[in-house]
Amino acid sequence: MSTAMNFGNKSFQPRPPDKGSFPLDHFGECKRFKEKFMKCLRENDFENALCRNESKEYLECRMERHLMAQEPLEKLGFGDLVHGQSGTKDQS
Repeated sequence: MSTAMNFGNKSFQPRPPDKGSFPLDHFGECKRFKEKFMKCLRENDFENALCRNESKEYLECRMERHLMAQEPLEKLGFGDLVHGQSGTKDQS
């Protein structure tokens, strides 16, 4: 019974997300990259492994425009695309 009385005494301590804030792209600064990524997903039955270049470009756009915290691409799982990529580079 005493535990029911203690609920009012406990205070919830919110914790920020592990990677920091992820603000919305209100001005559509990365919309072109997002649309390219979404198109790739649709064309590949939402198999995200087939759209890694598009995903990397989208995250790079967000980091460049301070819409997410700067992170090394290797830490985000794109180390193989950064080192020795023979594909095309984005046109931003």
